This record gives sequence, C-alpha cells and structure tokens, in this order.
Amino acid sequence: MSQPVPETDIRDFLRTRRARLTPERAGLAPHPGARRVPGLRREEVAQLAGVSVDYYVRLERGRTTSVSASVLNAVAHALQLNDTERSHLFALANPAGQHPGETGGQRARPGLLRVLENITDVPALMLGHRLDVLAVNHLARALYRDFEGLPHGERNMARYMFLTAEARALYADWPETARENVGMLHLYASHHPHDPRLAQLAGELSAGDRDFRRWWSEHDVYQPRYGSKRYRHPFAGDLTLGFEALTPIGDPDQTLGLYTVEPGSPSETALGMLADWTASNTHGDGTQAGGAPAEASTHRP
Repeated sequence: MSQPVPETDIRDFLRTRRARLTPERAGLAPHPGARRVPGLRREEVAQLAGVSVDYYVRLERGRTTSVSASVLNAVAHALQLNDTERSHLFALANPAGQHPGETGGQRARPGLLRVLENITDVPALMLGHRLDVLAVNHLARALYRDFEGLPHGERNMARYMFLTAEARALYADWPETARENVGMLHLYASHHPHDPRLAQLAGELSAGDRDFRRWWSEHDVYQPRYGSKRYRHPFAGDLTLGFEALTPIGDPDQTLGLYTVEPGSPSETALGMLADWTASNTHGDGTQAGGAPAEASTHRP
C-alpha cells in the first residue's frame, strides 16, 4: 500500500474528529431537523474555531501552506483534541517540517543496550518509530518472544500484535492494547509522512488483519506514557505489570519501555518464576534453550 498523501491524512483525521462530537458536547444549540452527517458539520467547526467556513474547508482538504499556529490551536480547541491529537494535527498540517523518509533500520545506542542488559528483575525493551523491536532484555524475551531470533523485517511489535494468535492469547486486554499500537503508528506516520517502510507495514497489516484495517480507518492516535497491562502467560500464568515509556535524550524516535511489578503481589511471584525459568534455560551466550512454550500459529483474517 502506498503512503497516503498528507492531504488525505489531515482530511480523514479532521473528519473522524468531527464525527465523534455532537453539537451538545461542543456547546452548540441543537439544530432542528434531521442531521445528514454524524457529529459536527464543517460550518459548525468553523464557527467554534472563529474562522470562515471556506478557510476551514481548505484546511480539511489539506491546503495548509499558510495556516498559522493560532488557527490550528483554535481548530484543536473546537474539536476538543487532547495533547497527543493536537501534536498530530500540527504534524499533519506541516509535513515538510517533519522527518525525511528513512529507508534504513534504526539501532539502539550501545549504552542503552547495556542498560537493558543490566535490568534483570523486570522486562524491558526498546522500540523504534515503526514499533520495530530494537532490543529486549532476557525477561522481555521470555514474556513476549525471542524477537532477536526473527529475521530483521519481522522484529516488530505491531506485526506480533496483529499477525500472531500468540499475542491475542497473551494480552488479557488485547483489543485495548492492539488499538494503542494502531494509534502509535498513526502518530508516528504524521511525523514521518514520507517513510515508505512505515507505509508498507500499514499496508501489510491492513491486508492481513480485519481488526487493524478497521481501527486504522478510525485515525485515532496514541502516545504511550505509563499505565499497566494484564497478561495470561502460558508458563507464568496471570500477570499485571506496570509500564513506563521513556524517550532517550538524543533519540526522540525511540521508546524505552520499562515494566514494574507490585512488591509482594502474586504478579511478583509469577514474574520471579518466569525469571527462574529463563535463567535455567539460557545458554552462556544469552540465547534461550529449548523448553519455552511453543509459539502459536500465525493469525489469519
């Protein structure tokens, strides 16, 4: 699938944001009679943003060459965008100011790799801007899969999430986490509008999974910060892990994901079991020996 042009991206994003807002939620008086479109009309957004209807229509059609920050802020306020959506709108409106297309792979700094190696009690991993898995520590390898044992093109968290039954079984809240993955890819796409590998990934996932295809069309965006995830691990059982998503200084397109566990909780016990199993089934070179739960078959739409 070819990379969508920025005009299409901003049109679809603003259209889906309009569709989710009712006049009542936006503070407008209800319009008499039946409404032909869901959510707000273009003229209602223009009214709320304090711009002419013609100006807003041009913006939604991708004619953003001379649009000012004040107008974008007014539109973001009218559509009740959160901080992540506001950043996404600004990136879509100024594609020339975003990162150039990147055809090569990203790499984690050697110092960050040593950080991962020194984290031994909880899972930790490094993700790139396409959700490529750049590095994992031994517990993340045991929690998810041995990404480093896969071909480079398959070391990707979104591919794992949508194209394996293994991931659907692992996440107790799979739909929520999977939708967050889609939102992260949309957010990254606005900052890398000319990245052919990102476009190829979105195309492959759209063709390979109906859930991804539906959620991609909704144009939601997501920026990971912190929270918790529930897992049903085939060896360790039920786990609830907190997470912190950190951006290394000097590498804004990479995310360091650190997991946490509540002291004294059943999840701490389960994670300790997983750590013990990993230690007893790891060769001296760091690779895992046999005995791990078998990987599930590839998911099909």
